Amino acid sequence: MRNWVPVSTSPKGRLALGALAGFGNRPFHEVTVSELAVGAGVTTGALYHHFGSKLGLYSFVRDEAERRLLDRMEGAASARMDDGLPAALLGALVIGFDFAAGQGFVRLLGEAHPDRDFDPIASLLTELCRGGPVPIGRLLVAAWREALIAVAEGTPRPQARKALELLSVDAETLSRATRPAKP
Repeated sequence: MRNWVPVSTSPKGRLALGALAGFGNRPFHEVTVSELAVGAGVTTGALYHHFGSKLGLYSFVRDEAERRLLDRMEGAASARMDDGLPAALLGALVIGFDFAAGQGFVRLLGEAHPDRDFDPIASLLTELCRGGPVPIGRLLVAAWREALIAVAEGTPRPQARKALELLSVDAETLSRATRPAKP
C-alpha cells in the first residue's frame, strides 16, 4: 500500500518537505538527522517515529519525487511517439530533466538510491525501447543523471540541458539495437 502524502503543516509533512530540500541539493550522506529534525521543528524522535530512519525518510521523498517524475516522462514520451522512438526518448529525458532541476531535486534524482538496486527511470526507458539486447535505457538514464549532477555541481542549468539535448540516436540503429536477439 502506498504511503499518503502528509499535510505540509503536520510534523510528518514538515519532515518530508525539509527532506526534499535537504536531499534535493546535497548528497544523502551529507544530510544529517539532526538538521532534518531542526529544519522541521521536531525532535529526532519524531523523524524515527514517522520514518524509522534517515533512509526511511529519504526513500519516502524519493519515491514521491520519482512517481511525479515518471508521470511527466511517460506523458512526454507518449506525446512524441508519433515522431518516432528517438524523439519520444529525448522528449522524456528533457521533460524529466526540466522537472527535476526545476523542483530542486538534482541530487535526489541524480544520484543512485543508497539502498535500492531497482531504478524505475531506467526501467521506463528500457520499456520504451521494448527491451532488446542493448541496455539503452540504462545508458540514457546514466547520461540524464550526469546532467543533473552537473547542475548540482555548478554547471548552469541551460548548459546541462543543452548537453542532454545533444543525445540522439538514429532511428534505424535504435530499431536494430532493440530487436530481440535471434536464438
